[in-house]
Amino acid sequence: MRLSWRARRRWSLAVLLVGLPLYIVAAVTLMSTLARLPLLLELAAYVLLGVLWALPLRFVFRGVGREEERDP
Repeated sequence: MRLSWRARRRWSLAVLLVGLPLYIVAAVTLMSTLARLPLLLELAAYVLLGVLWALPLRFVFRGVGREEERDP
């Protein structure tokens, strides 16, 4: 099932306002429970965690910044 532009826009807003802060808290909690890593390894882990949240949600964010598509 394909989401409409309006539905993708609403879902992307919900993900950014609710899901992303929850993910950030979970990622920071996960990193703090691990033993202290070397600085570069910890930085790499945060960068990886920062990119991983968006990969499964690409379809929601695709085309949201464009104008609404009108059917002819």
